[in-house]
Amino acid sequence: MSLVANPVLAGTYPDPSVCRVGDDYYLVTSTFEYFPGLPVLHSRDLVHWEQVGHVVDREGMLDYAGIASSGGLYAPTLRHHDGLFWLVCTLVDQQDDARGGNFVVTASDPAGPWSDPVWLGESGIDPSLFFDDDGRVWVHGTRLAAEPEWFHQTEVWLRELDPATMRLVGPEHVLWTGAVRGAVWAEGPHLYKVGGTYYLLAAEGGTEFHHAVSVARAEKVTGPYEGNRANPVLTHRHLGRDVDVVGVGHADLVEGPDGSWWAVLLGMRPYGGYHYNRGRETFLVPVAWQDGWPVFAPGLGRVPRPVEVPFADPAGPVGAPQHVAAGVVRPGDVRWTSLRAPASSFATPDGEGWALRVLPATLTEAGTPAFLGVRQQHRDVDVAATVRVDGLAPGERAGVVVRQSERDHVTLAAEPSPDGGYRVRAVHRRAGAEQVLGEVTLEAPGGVLELGVAARGQDYALTVAPPSHGAGGPAVVATADGRTLDSVATGGFLGLWLGVFATSDGAPSTSTVTVERFVYAPVDEAPPA
Repeated sequence: MSLVANPVLAGTYPDPSVCRVGDDYYLVTSTFEYFPGLPVLHSRDLVHWEQVGHVVDREGMLDYAGIASSGGLYAPTLRHHDGLFWLVCTLVDQQDDARGGNFVVTASDPAGPWSDPVWLGESGIDPSLFFDDDGRVWVHGTRLAAEPEWFHQTEVWLRELDPATMRLVGPEHVLWTGAVRGAVWAEGPHLYKVGGTYYLLAAEGGTEFHHAVSVARAEKVTGPYEGNRANPVLTHRHLGRDVDVVGVGHADLVEGPDGSWWAVLLGMRPYGGYHYNRGRETFLVPVAWQDGWPVFAPGLGRVPRPVEVPFADPAGPVGAPQHVAAGVVRPGDVRWTSLRAPASSFATPDGEGWALRVLPATLTEAGTPAFLGVRQQHRDVDVAATVRVDGLAPGERAGVVVRQSERDHVTLAAEPSPDGGYRVRAVHRRAGAEQVLGEVTLEAPGGVLELGVAARGQDYALTVAPPSHGAGGPAVVATADGRTLDSVATGGFLGLWLGVFATSDGAPSTSTVTVERFVYAPVDEAPPA
């Protein structure tokens, strides 16, 4: 028996989509405004995942400029057909519907390069692909119902895709409006053909506490579809808020080489009250077929923690996105992300760290500030950035950040003090308003300071020290309340990122700061019972 920890991808890896090619599995997740976009992960056992690339990894491939947090890339679907990988996704611009839309890209190698996007011209979100055994290709997705019976009623639409021209052709079919009357957002649809029957899997209830998985089936791909009387076939909403995993949904099915079936889906792990700072994570659930319907987590009826995976490789590689070992996060590490544009526009690898150009852009704008960050994947974690600050001019600052969005984040930044030395200030930006949590003034021997975040549950201690602070340890400048930073408190769809930044706060600058090293060090957490 092989018991493995759930989630299989910790931290913000939402809306997972999976496909199998021979004995290999590939998976992608949403990334919203972060760049590069849509990580592609590989596994041989659905448990141990290693990132092999990104779908959106070059400048100009998509226009993210000005897209606010929790906009951007939503709910990709990954499929493989006749030697080619296909991916459909939505670019969401919450301020300008005309810019976004659904697109398709392809690649012969999942590691890339991927083709430039072809826009499908169909409204809505969460597109998916289905390759039927008669050679026809079908695109389906979610949109608000044209004539809704209730607020935020949605419908799943279907239309054929001509793979030669990448254009939607033929009539449109509305397949589904959800299993429960009054439930919002029947979304994340996926079609499968099992035993000659077509199955439509969808989430509904909204991607939060009321999230659920429902299923319908039909004799023809265009319907009509009948819902399972057991719908929703998986949800945790009946368990209440005081449970280890909430909001499960947005599932995708995959069949193993041994004939077993599995689902990857998202869920959230609250702590410190009903807050989930690590965002929506990817979980693995066994699936059985009974009476012509999929049964999720048979005999249990909820996401198992841990999950038994008979074919899991006990010696399999443990990729960085899953369980991160303590250590320096070096340039080239797949965990690094920037905002809306490649990091190469402002950052250059420098030894174990980075040289960051001090940009006028700030973390409060929907632009591309000089920011590099990694997902918070552990509840308790220490992050330390060794920053050479002697390159800062008056009015410029650099430091570490706990980031949720432009409107909500906490920074600990050093800036030259008029009286000499450096002022290190902790600032909490909450719903667009800023509050100084604490500050100190100190020298920076050799021009270097170590700025850090020590997260223990919902306490985020912001620390500073000279690089050789000895046994005394760093000083705590302030402690931020993580319960004010997660998406329950702030809105949006993302967990927290921990990173570094540099800014001149709108003024022209030619300065550079060096992040000599950035350490992400998880603190041991008890495994799930």
